[in-house]
Amino acid sequence: MGNAWVALGLAGLLEIVWAIGLKYSDGFTRLWPSVVTVVGAFASFWLLAHAMKTLPAGTAYAVWVGIGALGVALLGMTLFGESASAGRFAGVGLIVAGIVVLKLA
Repeated sequence: MGNAWVALGLAGLLEIVWAIGLKYSDGFTRLWPSVVTVVGAFASFWLLAHAMKTLPAGTAYAVWVGIGALGVALLGMTLFGESASAGRFAGVGLIVAGIVVLKLA
């Protein structure tokens, strides 16, 4: 089961990579950001599928999406100057709380 959680964590990190890569790919008009996006997405899905062999599908998917949403929201604020309002941080906090509850349930 431990390997499944490691795979899921890596899948979540790669979700961040491909989502940010989408922004840098400029609609798949830039070669290398597009390549990183496609490779990152494939690897992320593959690791998610591996994790789902062991973990409950709902939990694995929610954790994967949560890691990605959290990472992309924080990097969007950092890299792209997106709003860093209290509401956005509250939303990120709710995502983290949801992941914790799913892990404990």
